[in-house]
Amino acid sequence: MKKIVSLLLLSIFVFAAPPKFLMPDEAFVPYAKLNDATQIEAGVKIAKDIYLYSEKVTLSLKEGSGITIAKIDQPQSVAHHDEQVYLSSPKFLVYLQKDAATTGMKTVELSISYQGCSEQGLCYEPYSKTFTFDIDSSKLPLSQVKELKSLTLSKPSVSADTPQQEPSVELSETDAIADTINKGSIALILLTFFGFGLLLSLTPCVFPMIPIISGVIISQGEGLTTKKAFFLSVVYVLAMAVAYTIAGVLAGLFGSNLQSALQTPWVIYSFSAVFVALAMSMFGFYELRPPSFLTNKLGESRQHRGVLGVAVMGFLSALIVGPCVAAPLAGALVYIGQTGDALLGGMALFTMSIGMGIPLIAIGVSAGKFMPKPGVWMTMVLAIFGIMMLGVAIWMLERVVEPYVTMLLYAMLGIGSALYFAPFDKEGHIFKRSVAMILFIYSVLLFIGAMGGSTSMSKPLEFLKPQVVTSVNIQEVQHQEFTKVTSIKELDALLEANRGKKILLDFYADWCTSCKEMEEITFANTDVKHKMDQFVLIQADVTQNTKEQKDLSKKYGVFGPPAIIFFDEDGSVMKSKSLVGFIEPKEFLEHLNTI
Repeated sequence: MKKIVSLLLLSIFVFAAPPKFLMPDEAFVPYAKLNDATQIEAGVKIAKDIYLYSEKVTLSLKEGSGITIAKIDQPQSVAHHDEQVYLSSPKFLVYLQKDAATTGMKTVELSISYQGCSEQGLCYEPYSKTFTFDIDSSKLPLSQVKELKSLTLSKPSVSADTPQQEPSVELSETDAIADTINKGSIALILLTFFGFGLLLSLTPCVFPMIPIISGVIISQGEGLTTKKAFFLSVVYVLAMAVAYTIAGVLAGLFGSNLQSALQTPWVIYSFSAVFVALAMSMFGFYELRPPSFLTNKLGESRQHRGVLGVAVMGFLSALIVGPCVAAPLAGALVYIGQTGDALLGGMALFTMSIGMGIPLIAIGVSAGKFMPKPGVWMTMVLAIFGIMMLGVAIWMLERVVEPYVTMLLYAMLGIGSALYFAPFDKEGHIFKRSVAMILFIYSVLLFIGAMGGSTSMSKPLEFLKPQVVTSVNIQEVQHQEFTKVTSIKELDALLEANRGKKILLDFYADWCTSCKEMEEITFANTDVKHKMDQFVLIQADVTQNTKEQKDLSKKYGVFGPPAIIFFDEDGSVMKSKSLVGFIEPKEFLEHLNTI
């Protein structure tokens, strides 16, 4: 009897004893490891009969490193006690991204916060642990989505059979092109960029190269055959492609636009003087020859001197007269900046430059094929190309002189050219005299317009039109104007002052042809103006290419104007909405309607 009572008392003690609860470090074991240069695997190992609240699990990176979270792949949670929980150890994949200005090795701190309970009824307090990693930022992609400073990992309950989809990230046109390079085959990439080059050859930025290549081919003089014209044209285009590729690779690797660095006034003045010198040689004042130390090395062969001159002109034309930044170019530069793969990025740029040069080769060959025989016609053709060279020189000066000065120079060139073709010579051909007379009249009107303060080449006498103030005029005046900034500090102040509003930031430079097209064509469109009134308009002027302006461009991953960045009401960059290069009013309006 005594033994039975003892057993009963022992059983009561055993079954009535409180359950044994695990210590926090036994119930939860957080971990994190670097899978590769762009991805961290993190999670919390949980013991038996332990579960985690999914909404209490957060992953965050400490600010200041320039590296942020792009996205996080997370496991599925399940419903348990009317809560979303993890019943087994969850694993998370953290994908990293970097700011445009971030380079080199960076130390990042990843914090994991979590809270869970035991099935036996004990709920633990919240815990957090930090892990430190050294990350090579050169292998990280540039920021493409809004920064996830502190992402709470929670999602609705789904069945185990439901496939988990990767979160989709909307890319801008530039980033989509960069992604194509990253994922496509080499042959497809090169073919695609060759097509991009052909399309870019139709843009106004390439047009100034037409008189240049035609002029250098024509200037070869007697003995110019179609075969030789083809050879020299190829030399010109190859030199142009090499220069463009080198400039692009350097821009991608170092975030500095070599072309913009060459748009300083003294460079523009110097190169304009070169075109004036070329024009004077075509008028027969003298014969241009390379320096003697070069001709001595190459020999006195006229062919060698011609090839050298054409190559030098092609190289310099690409850097100073070359096309503006467009989406394909920017995409290649973004790819180089993200991956450091200058070889593939450079190959893409080279094939794009060759595509741009194909029409130039055709023009150069045509100049050689239809080269007139020595005589009056030869003199006339050389004079025409001399005039075209002077036109290119004035076109370049547009970037650094006042508009009325440009109009005066064009007026002087037009009047001089018209008089050369003798509009008042009654013995001359009627067609020649008519063209010369029209050019003379238009040039005189340009001169009068410049004197009257007009800056419009198409409507030089517009200043004489009486200004009638109507309700429509008043409405037009009330449209917003751009506020100009030249530094990060100025921009940040405006962004902070306009928090809660959508913001349009336009990167502009006086020497950028496409920027002026955007202002005169796209921004001047009435419908576009009305839509832009819904945004705070800011213009980043990078004309002078100062350190502050370079830093401003670099911060937002802009390799050159024109480029447009949009900010949402929280002041965050809407990366997928960014635009690069000239865009027509209709397309731009459709784009604005999506923001």
